[in-house]
Amino acid sequence: MYDQNNNYPNDYRNHTDTQATGEGSAQGYQNGGQNPYTGYTGYQNHTGSYQYGNTYPNDYTQMNQKKPREKKPRRGGGYFRKAVLAVSLGLFFGLFAGLGLYIVESVTGMDEAAETSSTGTQTEAVTVEAEALTTEEVQEEASGVESTETVTTVVSDVSEVVAQVMPAIVAINNHYTETMSYFGQSVVNEEESSGSGIIVGQNDTELLIVTNYHVIENAEQLTVQFVEDSEAEASVKGTDADMDLAVISVPLEQIESDTLEQITVATLGDSDALVVGEPAIAIGNSLGYGQSVTVGVISALNRTITLSTGSSGTFIQTDAAINPGNSGGALLNVKGEVIGINSNKIGGTAVEGMGYAIPISAASPIIAELMLKETKSKVAEEERGYLGISGISVTSDVSKAYGMPEGVYIAQVYENTAAEAAGLQKGDIITAFDGDEITSMDELQKELEYYAQGETVEITVMTVGEGGYSEKTVELTLGNKVQ
Repeated sequence: MYDQNNNYPNDYRNHTDTQATGEGSAQGYQNGGQNPYTGYTGYQNHTGSYQYGNTYPNDYTQMNQKKPREKKPRRGGGYFRKAVLAVSLGLFFGLFAGLGLYIVESVTGMDEAAETSSTGTQTEAVTVEAEALTTEEVQEEASGVESTETVTTVVSDVSEVVAQVMPAIVAINNHYTETMSYFGQSVVNEEESSGSGIIVGQNDTELLIVTNYHVIENAEQLTVQFVEDSEAEASVKGTDADMDLAVISVPLEQIESDTLEQITVATLGDSDALVVGEPAIAIGNSLGYGQSVTVGVISALNRTITLSTGSSGTFIQTDAAINPGNSGGALLNVKGEVIGINSNKIGGTAVEGMGYAIPISAASPIIAELMLKETKSKVAEEERGYLGISGISVTSDVSKAYGMPEGVYIAQVYENTAAEAAGLQKGDIITAFDGDEITSMDELQKELEYYAQGETVEITVMTVGEGGYSEKTVELTLGNKVQ
């Protein structure tokens, strides 16, 4: 180092090394604070280029000269090393992040458990996969839960529900006579149709089954087949054509004891509590081949549909397949409760994935009323009661066109008959017979097949007057057929 007066260090002044190249000597090194090059005689006389050697002290040289930075040879595989380093760092941080989350969840879980035990409440989530819960299992699961319980159901196995409800479902075969006219000639054919039914009750003498009205319509003979394939004859107990409902009965004395042990009474649910998208299970005598099961969801609620009879109602729509023969069968929820009575006649075969069922909440009051009616058994033709009129059907189209009530228009009242004695007149329209609605002459004649001579019935008629039609109810005793 040199001082502020630009004096070189002593060792520099005493340096006698003459390594500088060029002519002359380096005597100027001994001149103290003077520029050493003044004593360098060769400097003034030098006619060419000169070079001076590195005669400075080592520490001075290192201090005033920068060493050129040596370039390290580039090694291959730099990208690979960086990738390995990045992955290693990622794994390292991921390990510690997971450890941190585990610790947090453990601490949080302990806190929640302590809080739950202190308040005495629980919230339990039950996920049912690959199986459906029965009502008893749902109640058992819920018995220890004091607060809200969330039940998520994945319907992939409905075998338990089917096993629970299948003994309450029956197949119904309807044997009837169909009369057709060809070129003025009447041709009578014996026909058979099939449907389904649901066991809804039992009294001291009968097993009661609900089905669709169109399943048992015009029946000459009804046969019921139970779950273990045994059969018994049934009779009509009551009908409601507008709601497409009917209740039939089977005498207990006709049912074998083994069958009585296997069959069950269905549990009716609440269709008003349904939500769109929840699972639905349909059981019925599809195509008359025997009981079968289809699964879907509730597609829509409160679908308003006009029936072929002209009446309309609201129905449950489902994509569970409902085919001919399923009519009168059960639409179930995952608890095994009946939420609807299937009706293929409503949906028809025009489209797929759109079946309909009568909501059980709307059907239940009607079913209860029909169950209380007296069971009707057909009377031998020579013993049947006779009303004594000639009638014409007033269909829904005629009713709309002429403003007349639907029913049976009385075209003629025969003398010395029950109708004449009750005061029925030409022009009156019969709308109900012994509590059952009448919409056609065929229905009236079918009703009369269940009544014997001498029985008393009530008939509701609409009588036309100056202000239009007015309703009245008359009571009459059926008589003998006029010869």
